[in-house]
Amino acid sequence: MSSRVAAKTAPGRDAAGSHRRESAQLLIFNFLLILTLLTIWLFKHRRFRFLHETGGAMFYGLIMGLILRYAIPSPDAENSTVHNCEIVTNTPGTLLLNITDRLYEYEYKREVDKHNIDNRQGNEMLQEVTFDSEVFFNVLLPPIIFYAGYSLKKRYFFRNLGSILTYAFIGTAISCVVIGGIMYGFVMAMISLGQLGKHDFYFTDCLFFGALISATDPVTVLAIFHELDVDTQLYTLLFGESVLNDAVAIVLT
Repeated sequence: MSSRVAAKTAPGRDAAGSHRRESAQLLIFNFLLILTLLTIWLFKHRRFRFLHETGGAMFYGLIMGLILRYAIPSPDAENSTVHNCEIVTNTPGTLLLNITDRLYEYEYKREVDKHNIDNRQGNEMLQEVTFDSEVFFNVLLPPIIFYAGYSLKKRYFFRNLGSILTYAFIGTAISCVVIGGIMYGFVMAMISLGQLGKHDFYFTDCLFFGALISATDPVTVLAIFHELDVDTQLYTLLFGESVLNDAVAIVLT
């Protein structure tokens, strides 16, 4: 049995390196913020209609993520050496290496895919600058939902309650089954072509994915509707369905 052992040849982070990374993070955040504000001003001034400023901000984040992922090398990737070792197993859990009359002990932690070792550039910086989803769900999202619900015209909401419940419950369930079935068809096609193993995906996994996708909130669409002053009934139907389909998706999951 042939295995590969990854050994780190450099010590942990020093204070100067940590300071440089934190400064780079602050510079990236400020650059994206200024660029987004300038884009919003330009869109308002030029009256662009083909792209919303939210989509522009997502595009900027995508470009920055690609740069951090592929253009900036990670110190951990540079300071790691992979050696080929013969007859190495994960038991008893430790590995003793005799290198130039010095004995080194390594503890077995987990099996690491070679693809992950060869593509670890920028992972550390990328993880540190990635937006925390808990901050969004617990800090930013509640005021947005509260403001949208507070500004909603309740008369139109209760007048169209039957249509909203139909879209939210029946529509979300149908969307979950349809998306799950389409994904399962693609999975079976990949298995028949030999690209996936026979037991890598199940139909329940595809339904789980369909439930997640069916619960997406059309935040950008609602923002555009609000700016264009579309029909109140249309806005109410879309907003009411987007609020209630989250609960339906939780039950389906």
